[in-house]
Amino acid sequence: MGKTICIFSALYYPNIGGAEVYTDHLAEALALRSHRVFIVTSNVFDLPERERLANGADIVRLPCFNLVGGRYPFPRKNKSYRRLIDDLAAESVDYVVVNTRFYGHTLEGLRFARRKGVSPVVIDHGSAHLTFGSPVLDPIVEWYEHGITAVVKRFSPAFYGVSQKSCAWLRHFAIQPQGVLNNSIDAASFRENASTRDFREELGLSGADTIVSFTGRFVPEKGIRVLSEVATLLEDRMDIWFLFAGDGPLRKELEDNHPNIKVLGRLAPPDVSALLRASDLFCLPSRSEGFSTSLLECAAWGVVPLATDVGGARELMPSNDYGVILTEPDARVIADWVEHFAEHGEDRSRCGCALRQRVEAEFSWDSTAQRVLRACKQAQVDALD
Repeated sequence: MGKTICIFSALYYPNIGGAEVYTDHLAEALALRSHRVFIVTSNVFDLPERERLANGADIVRLPCFNLVGGRYPFPRKNKSYRRLIDDLAAESVDYVVVNTRFYGHTLEGLRFARRKGVSPVVIDHGSAHLTFGSPVLDPIVEWYEHGITAVVKRFSPAFYGVSQKSCAWLRHFAIQPQGVLNNSIDAASFRENASTRDFREELGLSGADTIVSFTGRFVPEKGIRVLSEVATLLEDRMDIWFLFAGDGPLRKELEDNHPNIKVLGRLAPPDVSALLRASDLFCLPSRSEGFSTSLLECAAWGVVPLATDVGGARELMPSNDYGVILTEPDARVIADWVEHFAEHGEDRSRCGCALRQRVEAEFSWDSTAQRVLRACKQAQVDALD
């Protein structure tokens, strides 16, 4: 018999991010298994309060204050907020899943679970402290993250990470995780849903040119400035191009004075797939990841990644047979690897094929959904002990 599951996620589409993608695909996989799913999120974009989504889930968008340019929505507990929560509480809810640990919305999910008498599962998506690249703000953010985590712990949820790195990061807060509920991808579906856009033709690039792509938010923690430096080091190589899909506060830095960078802006998922189809390499010199969705997407197309050892990178690429794990986000090292793969197509092809086979065999959303259901069931059992 199907269960009713509430997934609390502070951010959701059309916002771009790994937690948003995780929420969407987890909800779809659960709905395909005949469970009823509610996605409870923040109404950052002033969209309808409630609607049925194409993935089979119902969405509830709670009023919020859009702090830090919408990156940190904070619950706005007005009359509409209380009405929506009361309506949701009238449902017969079996399980509550909370994505990420450090939002005000996180606490709302935990309070809702307590109201319903359900032991919640918290899935952490981080592997380092949040950063704004500011020596003034970052220590404050670190203090805040420890503070809100201490409050979250008082609810005694079952904690999981999206990767082994996320589990290790939870221990930084004196939290013993119950295990991994890894990020996943339906690789074949991702490829099949690619749009017909030909980015090489659109941008005037030849088949012999090497395309290095990045998809995601243009924020400091993603290593955007490092990638900008890599592009500068390789400006003389007019057969190597850097394509950035996404948006964020560092967009202007990418657009200024880089003849070998092309900024594509936000792309719909089918266009992201088409971009990766056209790409040769994918670079993610990120400071912090839970388990990067972008890495899984590039793997689905067999695009060789150059990624720092954060999040699930090493789980996806256990050796250099699948890509390159960077010990640190060093621009010179990355530039050397880009040149190597640009000049040794056979190495690129071998790594890409191995990676594509691995992601198809080991990472699927249906298997992750089953693990989430088992985690939720175990949380209820443990709460009775």
